Amino acid sequence: MLECRTKIHDNGRLVVPLACRQALGLGAGEDVILRIEQGELRLYPAKQALTRAKQLVKKYMPRRKLVDELLLERRKEGVDE
Repeated sequence: MLECRTKIHDNGRLVVPLACRQALGLGAGEDVILRIEQGELRLYPAKQALTRAKQLVKKYMPRRKLVDELLLERRKEGVDE
């Protein structure tokens, strides 16, 4: 576990210390998501959150790709005509 200390400035800005940015793989201009859970502020790299969401959805998706299914439907339509 890495712990970094910082302050909130008058204008509400929060500076994430270099060690924490490096640990999260964050660079200048990267998008992050802030979430409040159980009274704690948590910061997630947006790309990590997207990967996590894809993993959650993946288990509900069919194993075949959508493109493959659409092509199969088109072939069937061509045979029926």
